[in-house]
Amino acid sequence: MSDALLVLIVGIPVFVQVLLAAFTYYDATDVGIESPRRWTAIVGLIPIYGIIVYILRRSELSYDPESDPYREREYDIHPSRRDDDDP
Repeated sequence: MSDALLVLIVGIPVFVQVLLAAFTYYDATDVGIESPRRWTAIVGLIPIYGIIVYILRRSELSYDPESDPYREREYDIHPSRRDDDDP
């Protein structure tokens, strides 16, 4: 196997994974997530799922109950069905 092919197959994915881990560390410190080193290790060691879990965890921090239209109701009824009688 040539050296260039080895760099393409191994080097580039490892480099991308290190970049994702570095992004996670800096983003976690800016956002204020607890223990940014732990999230960096998770993203660095678990290739694809680590960044997905981090993004989902990060999105939980931006929830604002004041802007949630469904916070006071269990479900929302479509306006065309509000006049229907229950069976």
